[in-house]
Amino acid sequence: MQCETGNQTVRKWGLRVAIMAFSWSLLAGGETFAQTPSTFSQDFRLWAPIFMTAKLPNSFLAHLEIQPRFADLDEDGHIDQLLIRPAVGYQLTENLSIWQGYAWVGNYNQRHTPPQSPFFEESRIYQQILYSRKFDSFKVTSRTRLEERWIEHVDGTAVRFRTGLRGAYTLPMAPEWALVASDEVFVHLNTVGARGPQAGFDQNRFFIGVNRTFSKYFNMDVGYQNQLLNSRSIPNLANQLNHMILIQFFINI
Repeated sequence: MQCETGNQTVRKWGLRVAIMAFSWSLLAGGETFAQTPSTFSQDFRLWAPIFMTAKLPNSFLAHLEIQPRFADLDEDGHIDQLLIRPAVGYQLTENLSIWQGYAWVGNYNQRHTPPQSPFFEESRIYQQILYSRKFDSFKVTSRTRLEERWIEHVDGTAVRFRTGLRGAYTLPMAPEWALVASDEVFVHLNTVGARGPQAGFDQNRFFIGVNRTFSKYFNMDVGYQNQLLNSRSIPNLANQLNHMILIQFFINI
């Protein structure tokens, strides 16, 4: 009997985690749908974010995201959100970096009744810890973020915690390709008025797809993302499930 190497063990556990996360995401959505058919809604969407990261002198880093998000693709289709998110970071070690950033969020075509506008803005600042490590053909990335949010029409500061894990397995027969799976959980830490976020579970995003590396400066993901949301129309219950095509572009200079 042959003994497993450390890298073989990592790859096997990575695959198991990805399968378990995907199964949990589908089961959670199906259970919620079965329990609340009259209040549970679904939508088909497209997200196409661009991530740009640059190394600066003295271990500093710069980052910029532009994220257009489209909704109701199975009907008329329209832009739902636009995020612009710059940040500065510092590389503490080869695998660990810390970040401070800002985000502007434009929310378009929202279903509100007059006099409230179908467009509203949000501003955020956030702090982030990013850890990334490669084990032969398997790369693991962990991102933990704390956000302070100021939402139009909402009094006060909403605080949200989010943490995610991403795994990428490079295909030995085609090293420019990798299988990718990730999961990220969002939790509101406080309650902000009757019209603002309520403390508790906010959403979960699960992604599975492929990554294609074109050069050391550019790569991209293509795949399916499942977004399970608590829209608060019923307290303490996830009641929105979005199925989306996710195309992510990564530029590193």
